[in-house]
Amino acid sequence: MTAYRKAPEGVDPSKPNAARIYDYLLGGKDNYEADRFVAQRMLEIAPDTRMLAWFSRQFLIHAVTAAAEAGVTQFIDLGSGIPTSPAAHEVAHKINASARVVSVDYDPVVYAHANAMLGDMPLVTPIVADVRDPDDLIARLRMDELIDFDRPIAVLCVGVLHYIMDYEHPDRIMSRFREVMAPGSTLAFTHGSTDSNDQFINQSSNDTIGSTAQVQYRTRAEVAELFDGFEFDEPGIVPIQRWLGDKLPNTGLILLGGICRVR
Repeated sequence: MTAYRKAPEGVDPSKPNAARIYDYLLGGKDNYEADRFVAQRMLEIAPDTRMLAWFSRQFLIHAVTAAAEAGVTQFIDLGSGIPTSPAAHEVAHKINASARVVSVDYDPVVYAHANAMLGDMPLVTPIVADVRDPDDLIARLRMDELIDFDRPIAVLCVGVLHYIMDYEHPDRIMSRFREVMAPGSTLAFTHGSTDSNDQFINQSSNDTIGSTAQVQYRTRAEVAELFDGFEFDEPGIVPIQRWLGDKLPNTGLILLGGICRVR
């Protein structure tokens, strides 16, 4: 039987949380009954969602590896979630032990876990910040000398953008990051697609209203519009399975993924 951890002080375990749902799907221990309830209902409709969570982790590993092998030594992990091995910093440090990783999440649930697990690592810095306010985040990264924006960076936006509603202007957020990214920088992302199973979309949307797990599904064209001015690597914006191999199965929940660059 899995031994689940107690909630840190100040954390409300009664509401579903996106990071903890993902943690549960990956087989982690940092999740609670409300998270497992939502996840199990997802799995009832699309049992392959647990496999898709693994695909998402592999896509993150692929993106970090590609950036690190290209010589990038600075990583901003937006919406980093509860640390799950292999985490972004573990992958980057295998290639370059001097790589710096800033793990960003606005959720105190995540920060409580991340600070406890990563706080003693000198090149890994967890911070509480909201990607919806990119000016504040960028200013803090500069002021604290965590990121040198005059050099190439890798921005990881895996499992984030579909939690940003249209009225919160995700296109402006991505545009602001593009403005400060030096030539040679990369940005990797995933996004929930409207081509997903209709029942899955309806149920997951209803189960998460008013929580940090509420999702805004978008079409491929709508996702592409978020990255105006970036140059996409092949195969472009596609289900993340295509980034990992040609024979991986389709899933009820479709996560689009892409890697784009600033030239």
